[in-house]
Amino acid sequence: MTRFLLVRHGQTEWNRHEHFRGRIDIPLNETGRAQAAATARRIAATWQPVAVYTSPLNRAYETGAFIGRALGLAPVVHPGLNDIDYGRWHGLTPAEARRQWPEAMTAWLQAPHQAQPPEGETLAAVQARAMAAVHELAGRHPQDTVVLVGHTVVNRVILLGVLGLGLERFWRLGQDTCALNVFTLEDGEFTLVTLNDTCHLADG
Repeated sequence: MTRFLLVRHGQTEWNRHEHFRGRIDIPLNETGRAQAAATARRIAATWQPVAVYTSPLNRAYETGAFIGRALGLAPVVHPGLNDIDYGRWHGLTPAEARRQWPEAMTAWLQAPHQAQPPEGETLAAVQARAMAAVHELAGRHPQDTVVLVGHTVVNRVILLGVLGLGLERFWRLGQDTCALNVFTLEDGEFTLVTLNDTCHLADG
């Protein structure tokens, strides 16, 4: 059995003031670094992971570095955990995107499984690469606990895959900054243990 500790990165300024972040490389802010440190303490006190894998983007890698230091592990970048490619929405607020692409934005909010940002990725494409990464890492660590550090979009589509739910349920899963999710994979079957746990941030 492989146990996955799936973490969303810590807070950035663009989480506080909503923009389409995607592949734009935004650093953690002071709160985000404190959240990452608290997450690292929680993981180190509760489990014994053998590896930490992160998205290539700095906000995820820095979160993974906090976790790695607490475990004595160097984080390893995995491209399958990268955030969604928002295409021409990158850097825009939702209101700005709606003014230019009202139909695409309506689809994103009301039928995300059918939506595609202009020149960007669909959720199905994100899920395909992210779930391929999960299965690859399960094969690499068949009896281990590993940490994955991703983003709200990639984490949600992984969790929908774990639960066997369709991408139309995308907006029905919460993923707060530095949320912790736990799931296992054994004999080809997933079990979700913990979803969007932020208890470790209560004193952060």
